[in-house]
Amino acid sequence: MDTLTHALSGALLARVLGRGTVAPTQAAARREPRIFGPPVAVWQAVAVGLTAAAFPDGDVVLKWVSDLAYLRGHRGVTHSLLMLPLWAALLGALASLAFRRRDAWRRYSWLAAASIAIHIAGDWITQFGTMLLAPLSDERFGLGSIFIIDLVLTGIIATGLLGSALLPRSRLPALAALALLPAWVGVSLVGKQEALQIARDYAKRHGIAVERVDAAPRPASPFNWTVFVFDGREYHVAHVNTRRSEPLVASADDNIIRRFSAPYAPAHLARWERLPKFGDGTAEAALAREVWEHPEFGFFRWFAMFPLVYAVERGEPTCVWYRDLRFVFPGRSSEPFRFGMCRADGGGWARYALDSIAGRAAVR
Repeated sequence: MDTLTHALSGALLARVLGRGTVAPTQAAARREPRIFGPPVAVWQAVAVGLTAAAFPDGDVVLKWVSDLAYLRGHRGVTHSLLMLPLWAALLGALASLAFRRRDAWRRYSWLAAASIAIHIAGDWITQFGTMLLAPLSDERFGLGSIFIIDLVLTGIIATGLLGSALLPRSRLPALAALALLPAWVGVSLVGKQEALQIARDYAKRHGIAVERVDAAPRPASPFNWTVFVFDGREYHVAHVNTRRSEPLVASADDNIIRRFSAPYAPAHLARWERLPKFGDGTAEAALAREVWEHPEFGFFRWFAMFPLVYAVERGEPTCVWYRDLRFVFPGRSSEPFRFGMCRADGGGWARYALDSIAGRAAVR
C-alpha cells in the first residue's frame, strides 16, 4: 500500500481511539491512566497516528545502501509484529518529548503501536506481503487481495477523516470508515476467489497438469485480476474481469480508471498467453536455468512469485535477465525488480539489476 494511505489510516485509527470532547465515566477515568496513560489532545493523537503509520516505510533508506538491500529488507524489521513493541515505545518516547508530555508516553506509545499495526495490516492485504516475523524469519505473508494503490480504500479513509473534521465532537465518521475497510477487503476477496475459479476452469478445460494456480490484483476494480496457471514449465496468463460480461472499450480520451480497466476481459473472452519460464530456445533455456540455479541468484528465487526469463543477451558480456510477472500488467510503462546475471568470456557470473532508465547496474 502507498505511504500516504498508510499515514491516513493511522490518523483515522488514532481519531477513533481519541476520546475527543466526550467525558469518560468516573470508573473509566480512574482505570484508563493506569493502563494507557493520561488522555492527550485529539490533534496530538492524530499527529502520532499519522507519523507512526508512515514510519515503517522509512525502510526506503535501504535503497541508499543498495538495490539488493532494499529488495531483501523492504517490509522487513520495520513491518514486523515482533519488532512492533520496540518501534512503538521509541515513537511514544519521541512524541512525549515533542509535545512536552512525558507523563503521557504510555498513551503515545499505545497510539503508535495501533498505527504501526494498521500499517502492517495494510501491507498484509496486498500481494507484495510483509515479513511479519522479521528478523527471525524472512518469510513473506500476504493476503494478496488488494492492489498496491487502491483508490476506493484511500477514499474511505479520507472520507472518514473529512467527516471527523466536520464533526469534531463525534468519532462516528471515523468509526464508520474504519468499519468499511474490512468490508472492502472482503469484496476484493470475493473477486480473488472468482479469479482463481476462472483459472481452475481454464486448466480443467485444457487438461493442464497444474502445479500452481494464483491471481494478482490489478488497478481500478476489485474484479480486475491477472490469473496464472503454472504447469511446471509454462505460465498460462490472462487478464480478466470476473464480473464483466461484455468487453470494455476505452479510448485515449477516456478517464484513467476506464483506460486501466479496459484490458481486463470477461472470462469467456480472455486471451491466454503461454510464457515458458526459461524461454523458448534450447540454448537460451539452458543459460536461463544455469542462472536461475546459481547460488548468487538465491535472492531473486526468494523474492519472485512468478519468475519469468525476461531476456537472454549473448555477447560481451552474456546476460540473462528475469522479471516477476506479479509486477507486469497492461498500462504499466516500466517494470520494477528486474534482475539477472552477466559474465564476460572466461569469467564467472555476477549479479546485476536492470533499470529502464539507468540500464545495467551491478548488485552488491
